[in-house]
Amino acid sequence: MKEKTLLIKNGRVVDPAQNIDKVCNVLVRGGKVAEVTEALPEAEVVIDATGKIVCPGFIDIHTHEDFLDEKTGKLETNMSESGLHMGVTLRVCGNCGINVMDPVEYLDRIDNEGAAANVAMMAGHRYLREMNGGNDKYKPVDGETVEKMKKKAEEYLDKGCLGVSFGVKYIPGTTWAEITELSGLCRKDGKIVTSHVRNDVDGVFEAAEELARIGKECGVKVQFSHVGSMGGYGQMEKLLSDIEAFRKDGVDMMCDCYPYNAFSTSIGETTYDDGFLESYQADYDSILIVGGKYAGMRCNEAMFRELRATAPETATVGYFMKAEDVERALMSPLVMIGSDGIRQDGQGHPRASGSFAKFIKEYVASGKISLSEGVAKVTSMAAERLGLANKGNLKAGSDADIVIFSLDEVRDNATFENGQLDSQGFSYVLIGGEVALKDDKIIDGRLGRSVRR
Repeated sequence: MKEKTLLIKNGRVVDPAQNIDKVCNVLVRGGKVAEVTEALPEAEVVIDATGKIVCPGFIDIHTHEDFLDEKTGKLETNMSESGLHMGVTLRVCGNCGINVMDPVEYLDRIDNEGAAANVAMMAGHRYLREMNGGNDKYKPVDGETVEKMKKKAEEYLDKGCLGVSFGVKYIPGTTWAEITELSGLCRKDGKIVTSHVRNDVDGVFEAAEELARIGKECGVKVQFSHVGSMGGYGQMEKLLSDIEAFRKDGVDMMCDCYPYNAFSTSIGETTYDDGFLESYQADYDSILIVGGKYAGMRCNEAMFRELRATAPETATVGYFMKAEDVERALMSPLVMIGSDGIRQDGQGHPRASGSFAKFIKEYVASGKISLSEGVAKVTSMAAERLGLANKGNLKAGSDADIVIFSLDEVRDNATFENGQLDSQGFSYVLIGGEVALKDDKIIDGRLGRSVRR
């Protein structure tokens, strides 16, 4: 059977993995990149990308999966569709230790149902802990429980999860044995350990040291999750310097960050445990309630205490971070882009809808970061980090996940008041050589499949 051919012609092709930045053409055959060429080969379908950027599909290295719709029995699609609208063709889910269900079952569902973007999965420590009875986040678990967690994590890794994720800030009872037994499993296949580290603000330095120790003692790559929300309170310059020092000492540590100076979490999480206002040097009105009966309102002490006691799952946005620290992180060569997108009942932080478009607009189009460096931060850096040779580049034989856009047209629309507004400015998003999105409209929202390793 003849393989379908597609030619993207006359675009400015930017592929940092191959040091390509020039006007030329990309030939796709059978869902794979056939060649990047200055010739004009014949093809069944031709896309004229004159005046536009052509680059690998964006990889969201740190996000969270859509939930299961209990009414239909199908996976929800709103976050994956939001990702597609901002050029994301691969979403790495299961971060911060959280899985919404068995991660391998989730990947199987993606293959059966399709999704707006490809999905890869981390095996979450919190999920493993709770499925084995470790429900008290403040208490350690015994050795027998750790062994059960380890056995299940090994199964998930063998079946394609890209690594193990932790959210030790959320599970302060996590022991060193839990961390090292699970992290050590990633050594065998060069998989990654990601962490929402143990503390933020001034406690972030010790937390970074713990992450570095994991990397060194377990012999694994470690990823500092959403570094802006952990060290974005005046600590970023020293934190990045410390991470550079860890790297010089042989620790393979890098970071991801979203381009917003406010974070999002549930009101019942440890983030809001006693002392948080003193730590953040803020008041209750720095918290925006996102869901529930107080949605859209700034918090006060009475609301805070009520929701902590009666509706701890209520989503919030915390306006505590310093804009200059977030910018310092995003400009660092150690940092790639991750949205940390998560929603509850369709509501949430604008990062799930806007992170990649906002970064392109405010950092690349503005000239703060070069085009090649900016594209690397959303493509090849993540692919190399995750060991995905066929993603994040336009090499011959790689998957034809491709984004076509104009720098001066890309914009994010999502706000903290309405976090679900889609980004705009993407002419085409291709997944496996097929058109998933054209001129900001989803053409086929079921092209995504599981990505396993």
